[in-house]
Amino acid sequence: MTARPFLPYSDKRLHMPAQTVEAVTETIRMIWDDMIDTMEAMPGVGLAAPQIGIMLQLAVVDASEKRGQAVRMANPEILHQSVQDRSHDEASPNLPGVFARITRPRAVTVRFLNEDGAIEERDFVALWATSVQHQIDHLNGRMYVDHLSPLRRKMLVTKSAKLAKRG
Repeated sequence: MTARPFLPYSDKRLHMPAQTVEAVTETIRMIWDDMIDTMEAMPGVGLAAPQIGIMLQLAVVDASEKRGQAVRMANPEILHQSVQDRSHDEASPNLPGVFARITRPRAVTVRFLNEDGAIEERDFVALWATSVQHQIDHLNGRMYVDHLSPLRRKMLVTKSAKLAKRG
């Protein structure tokens, strides 16, 4: 498989919702494989298809220590979230060189189509939960900076653009 390039923050596709996946096909499985290769090349703990220009509700998450435990999800939706929050420094290859501390629910229960095309419900906790929520934001046309004040978001976007110009 192959690692794919990331869209820049300014690309309008990153700011619009992705389309629902009708069925898990061999093409979808190949996209997931490329997404995992791309996530590992970053390196990162999750990736949503719109980040690489594929406007489908597909995500992969692997927050395991030894890696190789990626969960493939189509059409993920949060069913339940914990009352307890967790803060974590989040970043995105679509906005390179910057990060921000984001507070999200510490645990979530998510329903999705798995790699076999079956509906699955799974609980995610800690970094796994943070990554799943981060990817679902991408699928809904949002990025982690959308959780910040407009001023803080503008500062990070400007800083990332300056860093990119320096090469």
